[in-house]
Amino acid sequence: MLTFHNVCLAPSSFQLTGIPGLESLHIWLSIPFSSMYLVAVVGNATILAVVRVEHSLHQPMYFFLCMLAIIDLVLSTSTMPKLLGIFWFGAGDIGLDACFAQMFLIHCFATVESGIFLAMAFDRYVAICNPLHHTTVLTHTMVGRLGMAALCRGVLYIGPLPLMICLRLPLYKTCVISHSYCEHMAVVTLTCGDSRINNIYGLSIGFLVLILDSMAITASYVMIFRTVIGLSTPEARLKTLGTCGSHICAILIFYVPIAVSSLIHRFGHQVPPPIHTLLANFYLLIPPILNPIIYAVCTKQIRERLLQILKTETKIK
Repeated sequence: MLTFHNVCLAPSSFQLTGIPGLESLHIWLSIPFSSMYLVAVVGNATILAVVRVEHSLHQPMYFFLCMLAIIDLVLSTSTMPKLLGIFWFGAGDIGLDACFAQMFLIHCFATVESGIFLAMAFDRYVAICNPLHHTTVLTHTMVGRLGMAALCRGVLYIGPLPLMICLRLPLYKTCVISHSYCEHMAVVTLTCGDSRINNIYGLSIGFLVLILDSMAITASYVMIFRTVIGLSTPEARLKTLGTCGSHICAILIFYVPIAVSSLIHRFGHQVPPPIHTLLANFYLLIPPILNPIIYAVCTKQIRERLLQILKTETKIK
């Protein structure tokens, strides 16, 4: 490790603190976090398995759901094993390259997830507002292209984040990151030098992803609700809205924690550091946990298939 004027460092690794201020409770915090991670992995793996074996679910909405499940597995797995290692073994050391790789994965796949929600909103718009064209517009090829576009956008937007730190800000005031993972702002605040460009770029990406995507999703649902209101009977309206219920819940579960965490991080200077870190972890864990539950409860085909599997296993026993 090299020093610069006895102040700035060029470290080969960082030290993650876990949940700063709650170090004495790490072993107890590991119980709910490990349980939530297990639920997330099992739930999303179950969704992938059910959609694969149930041919009636080979439709655009469920293909997008599988993409969400894969993204949620990546998001939770990119942070939770390391966090549990800190809780159980005090293994907070993380290499420089590993830290930047983790930063890229977290922010990239959060951006991809937002893009998939936007694609799902487009799918619901076409299915409800132009039902006769749904099968011709949302073909399997188109679904694949939308998923690839979301992935490419995530890579394009987030790729510069770690590169800008590596190339512009290679020196650090300390190698201790007061966080449980290599979050962009947590790393940038440790750098020596002018980080304004990094901050502006990070804020710009947040605006492009959160604000513009949420506005586009809102616009699609405004048109959907206008179409639903025009339906002849209350039963038809409820049935049509029922196909959107799980998607709306998943959107709220994804965007609300991110928005709250971002606002607290930017403006909640009086909020204790442990709350900042816990919220940052929850917004990576809550969607992977709740998305499979929401879709299993709200989607008749998935629910029936799961019940069928459970009944079969019960008979075997």
